[in-house]
Amino acid sequence: MRLTILGGGGFRVPLVYRALLGDRGAGRVTEVTLYDLDAARLAIIRKVLADQAAGHPDPPVVTVTTDLDEAVTGADFVFSAIRVGGLAGRAADERIALEEGVLGQETVGAGGISFGLRTVPVAVAIARRVAALAPDAWVINFTNPAGLVTEAMTAHLGDRVIGICDSPVGLGRRVAGALGVAPARVRLDYVGLNHLGWLRGLYAEGRDLLPSLLADEGALTSFEEGRLFGADLLRTLGALPNEYLHYYYFSRESVSSARAAEQTRGAFLHSQQQRFYDALAPSPGHPAPRAAWNAWDATRLERETTYMAENREAVGMGERDSCDLESGGYEQVALALMRAIALDERATLILNVRNRGRIPVLDDDAVIEVPCHVDANGAHPIAGAALPDHGTGLVCSVKAVERAVIHAATTNERAHAVRALTIHPLVDSYAVAKRLLDAYQRHFPELAYLGG
Repeated sequence: MRLTILGGGGFRVPLVYRALLGDRGAGRVTEVTLYDLDAARLAIIRKVLADQAAGHPDPPVVTVTTDLDEAVTGADFVFSAIRVGGLAGRAADERIALEEGVLGQETVGAGGISFGLRTVPVAVAIARRVAALAPDAWVINFTNPAGLVTEAMTAHLGDRVIGICDSPVGLGRRVAGALGVAPARVRLDYVGLNHLGWLRGLYAEGRDLLPSLLADEGALTSFEEGRLFGADLLRTLGALPNEYLHYYYFSRESVSSARAAEQTRGAFLHSQQQRFYDALAPSPGHPAPRAAWNAWDATRLERETTYMAENREAVGMGERDSCDLESGGYEQVALALMRAIALDERATLILNVRNRGRIPVLDDDAVIEVPCHVDANGAHPIAGAALPDHGTGLVCSVKAVERAVIHAATTNERAHAVRALTIHPLVDSYAVAKRLLDAYQRHFPELAYLGG
């Protein structure tokens, strides 16, 4: 089976390859094609993968290319993890928003809108090429903003594009740990949009354990989200929010903390990863054994240690637990998804798929994030809990933002980009929305398609 990874020079590719190396079952991936516009980064990630493969029997063969058509032709699965504008673009998204006093996180608020406006045209072009050259391939989208980008791609790929995210999986794993239950033994009742969802129930042997968790102060504050949101808020909500909802429930604190920080998250990651790639650039002499892998893993650990540091700082949480520093999650979801489709190994996974009536306040084509049954025919939403009443309006508002971004990016209509910024719950002014779009357009040549 052949897997193509778009954004193959990206830092997280070794996580995917690690999962593939651990898969020894029938129908496993035997070929991996890495595609990226940056040939130098492709070469470096290929070195890391070679170090990973050392000593493994029959590892997947890795090839690299900067030609999109070559990359997707003949693929069984296409994993999309592109970043239009790179991490420098993310840093600019954040900085420009903070200069206006609003949040600029990469998937939430003004920054997510700017990122989406840059990414959708490229993602749609990719979807068209996959549909033309590999019509039987399945596309697994991790490109952020994941729900928005997946929805834009469905116009050309239908249900053959499925979005994934590791946040719900991580939440479920931590909650199960707080309750002393093995994650494999629980069923998660989760509902919402990507980075905007709630855990409504956690079932073991037919019994919902969430009420007992909410009643237990010690257990409730023993894991990341419990400390991030606080027991009082979680009991008030009656549900466990995805960690990204911290930007909504603690908006003032998030903006204040981000503005007070020495640098934004995007700026930190940009400088950190630039050091990593620069250190592994070709040089005279022979590198030490596993030098590429060791450099990558050290950089990964620093990345995980500082994840959502500004949010933890805003509520005085301190450092992350050591059990949360082993990165990964999304690559295991991707592997399980591929196996379920390719081998008809039925699985239940939280995925980004078309609504099909699962959330009644949204239309059937809206991409949502919910548990799904997966088999050879794809992913199918499972009936479950409704949106919490306090979250319904927020989901509808953010879905309207996503739709405005997709409309702007596919019609070149600037007014819809302004609308997306204006109606977002974390942008509180039409005047600010117009200034933000002007600033983003001045900085990003990719947004010239929207006009002046």
